[in-house]
Amino acid sequence: MKKEIHAKNYRPVVFQDISNGTTFLTRSTAKAEDTIKLDGAEYPLIKVHISSASHPFFTGQEKLVDIEGRVDKFKARAKAAADARAKTQAKANKPAAKKEEKEAPQKIG
Repeated sequence: MKKEIHAKNYRPVVFQDISNGTTFLTRSTAKAEDTIKLDGAEYPLIKVHISSASHPFFTGQEKLVDIEGRVDKFKARAKAAADARAKTQAKANKPAAKKEEKEAPQKIG
């Protein structure tokens, strides 16, 4: 094996799933600002939004994981697009309706 190929900061790190609190102790070079005590030792802590402990593929449970409101933002954009489409359609239909009124003979009496 080649010597000195690993980074100098390759060390034990704890990853914590913030959705359910599960922790994983592994080795990593990821930078961490927090620390945690685990099994009597202190390790750097990296918090993650989703891991194998909470991901629906690995758990077999379907659940909505929307950390940053992505679903709500998508629905709002879709509604705004539909409203804009309806408004454009209404504008396009108004002149045609006015033409038909002008062309139709007026009833007297």
